[in-house]
Amino acid sequence: MKKVLITGAAGFLGSHLCDRFLAEDYYVMGMDNFITGDQKNIQHLIGLENFEFIEHDVTKYIKIEGNLDCILHFASPASPIDYLKIPIQTLKVGSLGTHNLLGLAKAKNARILIASTSEVYGDPLVHPQTENYYGNVNTIGPRGVYDEAKRFQESITMAYHRFHGVETRIVRIFNTYGPRMRLNDGRVIPAFMGQALRGEDLTIFGDGMQTRSFCYVDDQVEGIYRLLLSDYSYPVNIGNPHEISIKDFAEEILGLTETTQKVIYKELPVDDPLQRQPDISLAKKLLNWEPKVDRKEGLNKTFEYFKTLSTEELYKSEHKDFKQHIKK
Repeated sequence: MKKVLITGAAGFLGSHLCDRFLAEDYYVMGMDNFITGDQKNIQHLIGLENFEFIEHDVTKYIKIEGNLDCILHFASPASPIDYLKIPIQTLKVGSLGTHNLLGLAKAKNARILIASTSEVYGDPLVHPQTENYYGNVNTIGPRGVYDEAKRFQESITMAYHRFHGVETRIVRIFNTYGPRMRLNDGRVIPAFMGQALRGEDLTIFGDGMQTRSFCYVDDQVEGIYRLLLSDYSYPVNIGNPHEISIKDFAEEILGLTETTQKVIYKELPVDDPLQRQPDISLAKKLLNWEPKVDRKEGLNKTFEYFKTLSTEELYKSEHKDFKQHIKK
């Protein structure tokens, strides 16, 4: 039985990856320090014969006994609420954490897949974004702590590949959504759905003409799985290329939730990308992958999940520290 270590296992994407690799008959070791992850995301896995959980901060030395076939590094704050609130930890997990895991991969002769992000493209001047675009990033802006952590992560990963011969994979993840997202983490879909469920007006930052492209979690996990098993060591975009403006998307959410709130507008945060759309030509050619889940179907599944949350979860606010980052 192959053994995989998944960091960030109690997070949104990490927990879904644990499910997938267990379904593929891997022995799964999940690792998380719960700085942004939630134990409830992996509660259904506790006690399974092929699942082991380790509570640990990946920026500290990592010791794993026995063999290890592959590592998926998904430990990182991933929403604006998180990385603006804990900027130093965000930088450390992208640098020290990645260094530790690459060292572990080298020691165990294991293949490692690094979770990068479309944020390495910054506020792009090229549209849609291809893997050979170098980006337009503000290194000293408030979002730089996340963007640069991920850019450094890619650089050190390629250094380990070229200098030490480590088998590396890099996935650039575009906006992904689905069950187990935190309702109030600042990302568009949980923010809109949370406001709809609470009877609040939907908040758009900026004029709403900025665009995003949303990929359902099952499609994202499939792309990541195929990339891990491929022979390609350079970054690959995994996301849904169907682009929509935030203004149109807000109206879509109001229709889905059958609510009658209005849409209100607030100032756009610093360096918030105006366009985000992946070019997935490489993933199609290399992995024979493209998203299958229609946005309406994915949003319905996600909304049904949010409707099961408790009143406490529904009204918990994580936005109090966000307003200070709207302006420079």
